[in-house]
Amino acid sequence: MTWITKPKVDWAGQQRNPLGLTIRDYEGVMSTLCAGCGHDSVTAALVQAFWEMAIRPEQVIKLSGIGCSSKTPAYFLGGAHGFNSVHGRMPSIATGALAAHRDLIAVGISGDGDSLSIGMGQFAHAVRRNINVLYLIENNGVYGLTKGQFSASADCGSKSKRGVESRQQAIDPVATAITLGGSFAARSFSGDKKQLVPLIKAGLSHPGCAVIDVISPCVTFNDHEGSTKSYAFTRAHHEAVTEADLVEPAEAIETEYDWGDAVNVTVHDGSTIRFKKLEPDYDWSSRAGALQYLEHHRERGEVVTGLLYRDADQPDFHTIAKTAKQPLRDMEYEQLCPGSDALTSLQDRLR
Repeated sequence: MTWITKPKVDWAGQQRNPLGLTIRDYEGVMSTLCAGCGHDSVTAALVQAFWEMAIRPEQVIKLSGIGCSSKTPAYFLGGAHGFNSVHGRMPSIATGALAAHRDLIAVGISGDGDSLSIGMGQFAHAVRRNINVLYLIENNGVYGLTKGQFSASADCGSKSKRGVESRQQAIDPVATAITLGGSFAARSFSGDKKQLVPLIKAGLSHPGCAVIDVISPCVTFNDHEGSTKSYAFTRAHHEAVTEADLVEPAEAIETEYDWGDAVNVTVHDGSTIRFKKLEPDYDWSSRAGALQYLEHHRERGEVVTGLLYRDADQPDFHTIAKTAKQPLRDMEYEQLCPGSDALTSLQDRLR
């Protein structure tokens, strides 16, 4: 694959963060995704969040698996560390990287296929181990790289571009993360930058595994009548609180709406997704309450967005595993290889 370097032009008066960096310093190469892909809007939100938080790119490690979503790390923080793993194995690489260097800020970019199908086991253990990673799932309900087959997040009854109906139950990554004992679970829409940027910043600040499920419509394979990622069937079920303008197919979809409101977002084929934003007084500290709230609005055909659950007091991966505070690269040989007596002592504890 050939990456296209994004041209960078410096001019006087550019706004800079406390590190003296402009927002362009947080960008990567040019995107090769389809025009109008929601994933590019997620990239823009990540760039904005990192710039506002004044995080040095070299402090960050970007990790991904396989899929359209896994191309995203190339498009932001060109000066960060990165690793593109095999399909579904991103959490293992994140675990190893953080065990070796706990001061890294880890961002795992995945997709609904990469995390909820082949990588479901890896996703589950990353959540239950509370690994210190922003785990961002770009969710479009299809395998975009292999011509639009249903992914595990495609709802039962939804139809593919060819008219085939899904007969399997969908996996909700937010409800799954909460059920697995996760410490942070949120959902947003790729076109709602006003909500997504603060959620990303909250996830980066969270001491543990911060799962953010971002509904990011696939403009090529899953943006048609009958797809529940476009939610055409909700037209007859709900009255719009606010309306979104129709956006031309070659442009990204964006919207803004207040806390507690619901909005029908019109996508490229004219169908709509109905998003529900949490009320200002929503209690995100209750695990049972979050699951009940999700199920209540799922039955109404609403995609709930916002921070659904957070427990900052839950011990993180480093606390549980007692990882070394000093990066392994900075340790002396004798510390890394303490000898046969230390190995014997370790083995005795396991008998």
